[in-house]
Amino acid sequence: MRYFLEFAYNGTHYHGWQIQPNAKTVQETLTTALSLLLKNPIELVGAGRTDAGVHAKKMFAHFDYIETFETEELLKKLNSFLPKDIAVHNIHPVATDAHARFDALTRTYEYHITLEKDVFSDETRWYQHRPLNLDLMNEACKILFEYEDFECFSKTNSDVFTFNCTIFNAVWEQKESHVVFTITANRFLRNMVRAIVGTMVNIGMQKTSLSEFRTIIESKNRSKAGFSVPGKGLFLTQVTYPYI
Repeated sequence: MRYFLEFAYNGTHYHGWQIQPNAKTVQETLTTALSLLLKNPIELVGAGRTDAGVHAKKMFAHFDYIETFETEELLKKLNSFLPKDIAVHNIHPVATDAHARFDALTRTYEYHITLEKDVFSDETRWYQHRPLNLDLMNEACKILFEYEDFECFSKTNSDVFTFNCTIFNAVWEQKESHVVFTITANRFLRNMVRAIVGTMVNIGMQKTSLSEFRTIIESKNRSKAGFSVPGKGLFLTQVTYPYI
């Protein structure tokens, strides 16, 4: 049987999702817990990768297990066993050929920026003390829909076959003392959201014009785009599948 694990995590104390040597990761922590509780070596395949410090409100990974188990019982045991910054919300039985990464239709990210110093949100929001023009930043969002090639926002030397992504939604919203950027696409490149946010922050501070934003995208050159904002303000909030 194949199962989809639906879970969330605070990525502050992890070196991202993917297992790495000599580094604490979410994938390794979950894999160890599942393997111990199911008393078999378990391999988890995630819906994607998140970088160090990045969080997930809704993430999926699949695993195979030959025997049957009581879903609710395993959920309770997992959440008791796992550290406080990882929570498993559901376990979905799926077809044996279902794939957490390749079957995903869309992914949605949020980036949170606080405009006031807040000691209670330091791990989950980036503090930006300069005022931002959200009207200009939302005009830049509209420009994103005109393009598919986002190489300029991709981490250099990325091992991908294409830099094309289809963006379905992108918007900045004011929420009291902080602002939130929400973006949905069929796929994302390494570091793409953080690079888009950094470039748009420059637009919001009127350091970069909207016409320059177009030029940046068309250049396909990462060095032309803005800085990469810190990972701590970034959340994976949704992954959609045709069967969940």
